[in-house]
Amino acid sequence: MKAYIYDNLPGDQRLPHDSGTPLTPADLSALGVLYFRMPTLSAVDALASERGYRNRDEITVSPAAMGDAYEAKVRSFFDEHLHEDEEIRYVRDGTGYFDVRGKGEEWIRIQLDKDDLIILPAGIYHRFTTDGDNYVKAMRLFKDEPKWTPLNRSHELDANPHRKEYVTQFLN
Repeated sequence: MKAYIYDNLPGDQRLPHDSGTPLTPADLSALGVLYFRMPTLSAVDALASERGYRNRDEITVSPAAMGDAYEAKVRSFFDEHLHEDEEIRYVRDGTGYFDVRGKGEEWIRIQLDKDDLIILPAGIYHRFTTDGDNYVKAMRLFKDEPKWTPLNRSHELDANPHRKEYVTQFLN
């Protein structure tokens, strides 16, 4: 895992966009973002049991796996959004970037590689993209039935109870 302030320069979203300002797992934790290195599936299973994640699935984000839908899907993942549930992702192979909003509305880029696991809290604004290799295979873990409902950022969404709870807990 590598985390840093996103440079906000124009260009392909799949490029690193590294501003040169590194961040630590403690910086991420202050935003409610939890990072774990999980070299074995049994470690993932233990965390899943501890946190009450009962369901999982796997997704491969690549042109080979998604065909003609790939470019549109990657663009949709990169739309700024939040979820009303935790978002848990374990990278099985490849590389992906999660961008999360910092306390000052800056983008923080988190590069995840094989065996990295991240937990984004409900209510955090974020987005996702692959890197320039256009390939990531990830396990998605869920507390209940698998669902992935993105709520795209809008002024009205700031009144969402999950967003308000996130702001109260981590941004104030």
